[in-house]
Amino acid sequence: MSRPALALPLQLSPAAAESSLRRVSRFLARALPLCRAHTVEFYTRGLWDRLVAPRPAAVLEALRRPLMEASGAAAAGWGDDTFSKVFCENSEKLINVHLFALAAKYCSLSNLGVCTPLEDVLEALRGDNQGTTGVKTDEFMNNKKSHEVQVMSELVVNIANYCDIKQVIDIGSGKGYLGSFLSVQYNLKVYGIDSSNINTNGAHERNRKLKKHWRAYQSRGKANLKSQRLEKANDRAVESEIKCKAINEKPLNNDSSLQSQDQMAIQDLVPSCGFKGTATCEMSKQNEADLVAWTQSDESKLSEEVLAILNVLPADAVEVSSSQCNCGELCEEEKARRKMASLKANVSKSSESNLYFPLTSRITAETELSDIITDLEDCMMVGLHTCGDLAANTLRIFTAKPEIKAVCSVGCCYHLLSEQFENQEGCPNEVWGFPLCQYLKDKGWCCGRNARMSACLALERVAVGQMLPTESLFYRAVLQVIIEEIYGVTKSDRHVGKTFSKSSSFIDYVRKSLKKLELDDSKLPDSCIMDYYEKYKHRMNELEAFNMLKVFLAPCIEVLILLDRLCYLKEQENIAWSGLVKLFDPVKSPRCCAVIALKKQSCF
Repeated sequence: MSRPALALPLQLSPAAAESSLRRVSRFLARALPLCRAHTVEFYTRGLWDRLVAPRPAAVLEALRRPLMEASGAAAAGWGDDTFSKVFCENSEKLINVHLFALAAKYCSLSNLGVCTPLEDVLEALRGDNQGTTGVKTDEFMNNKKSHEVQVMSELVVNIANYCDIKQVIDIGSGKGYLGSFLSVQYNLKVYGIDSSNINTNGAHERNRKLKKHWRAYQSRGKANLKSQRLEKANDRAVESEIKCKAINEKPLNNDSSLQSQDQMAIQDLVPSCGFKGTATCEMSKQNEADLVAWTQSDESKLSEEVLAILNVLPADAVEVSSSQCNCGELCEEEKARRKMASLKANVSKSSESNLYFPLTSRITAETELSDIITDLEDCMMVGLHTCGDLAANTLRIFTAKPEIKAVCSVGCCYHLLSEQFENQEGCPNEVWGFPLCQYLKDKGWCCGRNARMSACLALERVAVGQMLPTESLFYRAVLQVIIEEIYGVTKSDRHVGKTFSKSSSFIDYVRKSLKKLELDDSKLPDSCIMDYYEKYKHRMNELEAFNMLKVFLAPCIEVLILLDRLCYLKEQENIAWSGLVKLFDPVKSPRCCAVIALKKQSCF
């Protein structure tokens, strides 16, 4: 159904997007050595002395100090002279922590001004339509997932309506939270594609459990409604008897009064089933009207409850059961039954065309969706926290396939991205996850895995008091000293994993870790282990300060990756609108920014 829509919000021009990318890359070119170093090697490579000039206490104090606003106008003029005050030209060490923090703040999404407000996008997409009131999903998901699904699904359905499409492809769908909600709440046909059979089977299993929940809910709802009606009918009978006693006080024949009383009681209990009597009491008519209104109100409440539960269930979780009406049931009960039958018929009808289908397939840039989805039609692609290269490949498929009219992608797991210029010996025909845009390709830009790992850190969470795991990082860094000095091992294919949480002390941690690394711990006495601990204990603040520097850089690296994707979309000629939109609360969901694009109408 067509409806008038507002013009889409003003979008960042290709030149402005590339200009912002240039500024961020210029800063990171000087700052990335801090993030390219791995904290495991913090002591073995002497990272503090190599990369940072100020004392750890001074760094921590400067980073905790409130910053003045890093206005775009002021920071836009920053050049090599400014950065020379942040980093030493000769040693390349960090020398001015305050300017470093200010530059990092300027390179964040909010200060660059490259994001389009979510409210502006929704207002334009809705046009004259009102937004649909969402159903709370926190009964079925944790707080983080509920927040993400609620916000993103509203945006997705408005994009789908704007583009007049009913099919959605959820890439990296996982357990199907987003897809099933889009299907049932918004009547969209959703295909959820995930490379993991475990996730796909999990989505099916989740549907099975929700079906069981639905049956129990349905049974409880019917039992409660029947019980409430019986109680109400009994109350009406008592009220009628009291009122009829009042009438009996008038000079009426006792037999006539009794007959009227009986008839009124019958009419209260059976208000409109064809019983005809001689009583003329207006009170019985009012009782009948009241009971009809009450029955309709109660049935409406049950229907609302049923709709509420349907709104959070996958469409195939609903199993329609037929109901029969006995001849002796009340007429109002028959009306209520027909109302419920109509509701169930609508659910059954919608489930035929609006379903959630979990599929297992590995998506690459060369994937032909029509090979996976046999009834592929005009559609949009979505991805809620698609890992690594999957987010980049989603954009590539979107730009290449005419059936896909829009995309809304929130990426994550940047450390899993493949980089074209990270391994020079790589195959030149390989399709890489980074960079995508021509500017960074021409520059041969490379972040490195450790820097991409740093991009996953959450500055907003640290800002609200969620501290970094300094002690566990310290344990691992000192363990590395032991491994290299005692065992002569500098590289290993094995990993320590989450040994810290299972250890009672540093000695326990070291011994468990050595076993995981398949190193003989018998030649290492406890006293030797504690000597290493005492040697580096006073330098733990160096590690804390160093990690705080990496946390401040994390948003800048993420911005570089997001702007690379946006600039790639700006390079395509078939895109009508593209932008970055902050969707989620970054404390609840640190990877909170979506890359959104819509194709030109001529492509529809």
